[in-house]
Amino acid sequence: MDLDLDGRVFVLTGASRGLGFASARALVAEGARVIVSSRDPVAVAAAVDTLGPGAHGIPADLGDADTPARLVAEAMDRWGRLDGALISVGGPPAGGLLDAPEEDWRVAFESVFLGTLRAVRAVAGALGEGGAIALVLSVSVREPIAGLAISNGLRPGLAMLVKDAAAELGPRGIRVNALLPGRIDTDRIRALDRGPIERARKEEQIPLRRYGRPEEFGRVAAFTLSPAASYVTGAMIPVEGGALHGL
Repeated sequence: MDLDLDGRVFVLTGASRGLGFASARALVAEGARVIVSSRDPVAVAAAVDTLGPGAHGIPADLGDADTPARLVAEAMDRWGRLDGALISVGGPPAGGLLDAPEEDWRVAFESVFLGTLRAVRAVAGALGEGGAIALVLSVSVREPIAGLAISNGLRPGLAMLVKDAAAELGPRGIRVNALLPGRIDTDRIRALDRGPIERARKEEQIPLRRYGRPEEFGRVAAFTLSPAASYVTGAMIPVEGGALHGL
């Protein structure tokens, strides 16, 4: 299938490693150009070096209010267009509802929720008909994950933001969707797992009996952002090997 991504330009946040980087790699492989951003300048430089001439990097924190406008301006200045964005932020700290410090909740709300909201607004303002935005959320949109109370609290609200944005931007021909990764083999998931025994136990709970690979997520992200998915908007798209139990 031709995803019709050649020459299109996308901004990706949180994309120097993990799911964001895998998505950037899939987009570049299809001929797209990408602005890769994350807080770590060394990781951004390494990602761009790996991705090649179709990528440009900007160290930036989505928690900073001016970051979304900077990323949009960089895409327009460098390549003269913007076709969409993959918006992802790092996972909030682990912890239960009763023991996660209130400060962790406040910081996470500022970066995860408000940072995402600002990014959607900035990108939407620069997109024309055929533009696409995808948010990297989590299966916690549909089922809470034990020990991740902050993520459980924020992600469902962002899912409703996707629904609102899809309704408001649809008349302009702009699509907005969410991707719901489950257990994908990234540094974040490895850090949450407490050794190989826990990983084996979690794999037994997944119908495909394994964790996903980042590139498997990246291909879904590239498709979702592409014109090939031109009639898909407002959707929650799980990438979780069948682990979700509900519809």
